[in-house]
Amino acid sequence: MDFFDKLGKKASEAYKITADKTGKIAKETKMRLKISELKSQINDLYEEIGKKVYENHVEKEELKKEELEEVCVQIDVLSDEIESLLKQCLELKDKKQCQKCFKEIDKNVKFCPNCGEKQEEAKEVEILEEVETTKVEEDNIDIPVNQDSIEDKVETLEKTIEIESNVEKNKEENNLEKTVEIESNVEGKKQE
Repeated sequence: MDFFDKLGKKASEAYKITADKTGKIAKETKMRLKISELKSQINDLYEEIGKKVYENHVEKEELKKEELEEVCVQIDVLSDEIESLLKQCLELKDKKQCQKCFKEIDKNVKFCPNCGEKQEEAKEVEILEEVETTKVEEDNIDIPVNQDSIEDKVETLEKTIEIESNVEKNKEENNLEKTVEIESNVEGKKQE
């Protein structure tokens, strides 16, 4: 009976591992399909830009920046979405992209196996400990540490993090607003 219990446990573990991997593969496949659709949409927008440029050339009219700006914003939004999906795909596989050659590499490598570029580690916020004095062992001298300086550095770091997160939020909100505006313009044109 012990043999069958071990066999059952092994089969159960194998099933869990397989199910987990299958789920990750399915998620990645869905994301890759979405990326493909987005790239197709971007190519359509490129074609639209090309047609507008050529039509203005044929009609000997000056190209209006506003005509292209709307399409360019759509391309920017789609490109951001593609980049986000690519990052999610890499995370599913515990990988990252080389900062120089953009090849897919393991998350924990310090140098890219393809180009040799040193990889920066993810920036983590360090919390400074409050220290009253520092001992210099050679001379047994107590050097007072400027407590205000440490507190100022912590405060500046916290403000920087807050500003960076606000900038990211604003970018996302602006992209969303532009997308809604573009879609409403497109709908308005379709109705005409």
